[in-house]
Amino acid sequence: MSYTKEIIKGLSWMGALKAITRLITFGRVAILARLLSPIQFGVFGVATMGLAFLETLTDTGINVFFVQKEGKLEDYLDTAWMVSIARGTLIGLLLVSTSFYVANFFHSPEAQIALSLIGLCAFVRGFINPAIISFQQKLQFNKEFWLRFSIFVVDTVVSVTLAFITKSAISMVWGLIAGCILEVIASFVFIKPRPRLIWNKLKVKNILKRGKWVTLAGIFQYLFANGDNIVVGRLMDTAALGYYQMAYRISIIPITEITDVFSKVTFPVYSNFGSEKKRLWRAFSKTAGVIALLVIPISILIFAFPTFIVNVLLGKDWLTIVPALKVLAVFGVVRSLSAVVPPLFLSIKKQEYVTYLTLASLIGLGITIVPFVSKFGIVGAAYSALVGSVFSVPVIFFCLWKVFLKKG
Repeated sequence: MSYTKEIIKGLSWMGALKAITRLITFGRVAILARLLSPIQFGVFGVATMGLAFLETLTDTGINVFFVQKEGKLEDYLDTAWMVSIARGTLIGLLLVSTSFYVANFFHSPEAQIALSLIGLCAFVRGFINPAIISFQQKLQFNKEFWLRFSIFVVDTVVSVTLAFITKSAISMVWGLIAGCILEVIASFVFIKPRPRLIWNKLKVKNILKRGKWVTLAGIFQYLFANGDNIVVGRLMDTAALGYYQMAYRISIIPITEITDVFSKVTFPVYSNFGSEKKRLWRAFSKTAGVIALLVIPISILIFAFPTFIVNVLLGKDWLTIVPALKVLAVFGVVRSLSAVVPPLFLSIKKQEYVTYLTLASLIGLGITIVPFVSKFGIVGAAYSALVGSVFSVPVIFFCLWKVFLKKG
């Protein structure tokens, strides 16, 4: 099968997954927004930020390592699993031990329980069979579809059911934990080979050496994606954080989900092109064009009808987010088109380029976030995110020039 057909096949499966899960997500958000207050969404946001930060800080880049075919999956499987277990345990312990201080930082005592509990999610994830990456490596996106869909459904059912009972942010944390447990079970029942408790120091060093740029880029990406949330939660309050995160979610999810689908499919496909630059450029330019055609109309709809969207999806109690939603709709376009590039750079083993462009975004955000939020509140946070995404554009063009046009 040609790589074009592989891309189409992969996009069909992953596109179907995103379409179905996003429809369910809108339904879930509509229900939860009426069961839980903005403060509860803010509490959940604090917990997920803590989890994401530690997962990013300790990311080994092992999945990128395998997709790039740097090492055989079977040769590194046992060591990768041991590293994953150690990492998950460490993250869980850190979340529990620092929960009081993080909750205090955000002036949100309610977040302490959520932070401690979400540490269980990190611990459980550590036991996932690393061979699960073979679905991407072997372009088996049909299997990826059924796995991710099942996990999502379990997460949704548990979250909504417990929200009816508890009226608490903890319901969403338990949904995540349930999904993690299912993923661990499925990774051992349906995926081979299965790892063993064997540690190889040399293989660990090889993995970490190759993954350092991925880890650094991940840290910068986390800070860019969450820097606005952190400042809003710190300078304002948990309710403001809940409002802002909801606006961000509505504006960015329909758009970035498209780029996520393409990224997941194109990265392993690009990796098979090797040094064929002309072929790689054709595939990349076509992908960028298709994403632009899909993303821009969605963003225009969000920008033009924010009040209608908020009323239908969330209800009148959330109309506060409308001004921020309009700004974030523009941000979503720039962000999505920028997100086309990292899979290309990773496929040719230029992880450092991804780090450079994420650093540029972070600098733009860092310069503006505090003064903008202090003066304009959550709308200022939205503008700061937009400035950060624009900062990365010149870096992207420079790196593309080095890859495709620079001689020598």
